[in-house]
Amino acid sequence: MNEIGLPPPPLGRPVTDERSPDVTDNDQQETSVAVEGETTADRTESEQQPDHLTLATFHDACQQAGRPVLTAASVAHSLEIPHETASDALEELANHGEVERLSVETDPVVWYPSELEDLTDRERVVVFPKRREIIVDRPEQFTRAQLSQFAHLADGNGEDGYRYVVRPEDIWQAPHDSFAELARTMRQALGQRSDALEEWVESQWDRAHQFRLVTHEDGYTILEAETPEVMGNVARQKLDEEHVHAPISETEDWVQEGSEAAIKRILYEAGYPVQDQRALETGEELPIELAVQLREYQQTWVDRFADAGEGVFVGPPGSGKTIAAMGAMAHVGGETLVLVPSRDLARQWAESIAEYTSLEPAQIGQYHGGRKEVRPVTIATYQIAGMDRHRSLFDDREWGLVVFDECQHVPSDVYRRSTHLQSRHRLGLSASPIREDDRQTEIFTLVGPPIGTDWEALFEAGFVAEPELEIRYVPWGDDEQQNAYVSADGREKYRIAAKNREKIDDVRYLLSAHPDSKAIVFVDYLEQGRDIAAALDVPFLSGETPHHERRRLLEEFRRNERDLLVISRVGDEGIDLPTADLAIIASGLGGSRRQGTQRAGRTMRPAGGALVYVLATYGTREEDFARKQLQHLGRKGMTIREQTVETTDGTDSSDDE
Repeated sequence: MNEIGLPPPPLGRPVTDERSPDVTDNDQQETSVAVEGETTADRTESEQQPDHLTLATFHDACQQAGRPVLTAASVAHSLEIPHETASDALEELANHGEVERLSVETDPVVWYPSELEDLTDRERVVVFPKRREIIVDRPEQFTRAQLSQFAHLADGNGEDGYRYVVRPEDIWQAPHDSFAELARTMRQALGQRSDALEEWVESQWDRAHQFRLVTHEDGYTILEAETPEVMGNVARQKLDEEHVHAPISETEDWVQEGSEAAIKRILYEAGYPVQDQRALETGEELPIELAVQLREYQQTWVDRFADAGEGVFVGPPGSGKTIAAMGAMAHVGGETLVLVPSRDLARQWAESIAEYTSLEPAQIGQYHGGRKEVRPVTIATYQIAGMDRHRSLFDDREWGLVVFDECQHVPSDVYRRSTHLQSRHRLGLSASPIREDDRQTEIFTLVGPPIGTDWEALFEAGFVAEPELEIRYVPWGDDEQQNAYVSADGREKYRIAAKNREKIDDVRYLLSAHPDSKAIVFVDYLEQGRDIAAALDVPFLSGETPHHERRRLLEEFRRNERDLLVISRVGDEGIDLPTADLAIIASGLGGSRRQGTQRAGRTMRPAGGALVYVLATYGTREEDFARKQLQHLGRKGMTIREQTVETTDGTDSSDDE
């Protein structure tokens, strides 16, 4: 095409050909259908006349062909219309200045849009109904907001488009009162109607409205089914005497007291989420006013929570989930129990509630190993709330809201004992509600459905700064460690690679390269942490550090009296780390995807310029772990670079890979 003086093809990747290596011929056909929302065979004869060939349909034909220049024959083939019809229609578009014609030797005439850049600049949405995937190039903010109501952002790399997946749980928790409203939102987001996708969505919507937990007038709980068939074929096949006493009618079962959470979990796993419409306790009234204005997306979270009465706020560190939770507290206006993983977080919650709400410190209590206070708002640790000897203290009080902070812990056997606390409103908070044991769906059955905004949208809006993330492949520091790695087996290999002594020199180099940064160095091993802290002459904050000492060090860091800390796993979730603009992960990405999210996310704050360096020993299992665990962040929209450290003298002479 350049030989005949046309502009080069647009840099944007053709939507139909390169989205995924497993795209089939059937999917290609779905693509052409999805763009217009119907097949050519569905169009009436009049709709196939020349005056109905528009610039938009010409763009679609270009997109299907994977090039911006087409012959009349190509248009006719793509749109399944006669060649003469296509030629006449193209002439008409040319008369209106919407396409241009050019004669070349190999074909009498080729056609291309007058505004060729439209192909790369405009939003494009392509639906794959069979895979229930939606690919969006250059989505507008409105489109992304609509998609978030019924789809999950699976890949947020803006350069290659946005890939959304429509999962059953996304439909089950869609914030709509009817399927008609949900269908309207889908059509607004997609700019079209996809009958195949809507049919599947409607089936999932129906599943989400088959079972209800309600309160009988005598006070006990009833499981109601929409029909006798679904009660007999699903509920009574899955549940036993541990869950229900006996049938009351063809569509009603009397529920065993205390088995409500188990029933919801079992039916959820069977593909039938239960609507919890019990008349649960709302607690004593507790008027709460916020002393801070919620951001627009935080208010949206609170509004969706208010509609459902339950949910999990999902957002990156720094997105203000705690402040949004206080907005939920203000909406409920009742006594509140907040469950947290550690006493440090309990203290920080108490301080934040006193700072950002109208509550007085005397109304806020902490209940953990260090303090035992039950007040209108009580912050307790999961361990304490789950212990039998303390349980009655929480059971006897009528809570209007229970908040599960870091709720990815909830499915574990230790923490799930606290979920017996069934209030009318339940709220979870998590930056990354994923679990390596694949029990994350239990989070949504025990607490509530996910509510959130995709990370990329928060990056673009400037609410959260996207850190620059770089994996650095560090060579071995000495032959002794390298030889030990070669002869080791299993997990021991990873431990030796993680504690590579050469990383100390690379930490020094990175700190010297960013002399004005407030930095946190993360480690997974106490011995390594002590070595790095000694080499840098700074404190090492770990689980062995007394609580008062932790608090002092973190406060000094917050007040800029200290600009460097070395921190162990205790910093992942058990404490609310102050803002840092440089994070160096010397070890610790072999544990879980969630740990990668927590550590890399410690620099995600509104102020920009944050840097995250992940150190991995070159050519070892640690290198593979680092790539794997950070893929999760890449799918959320973060850009990840890779660098090989070539020398052992603290300098870095290699180029980005």
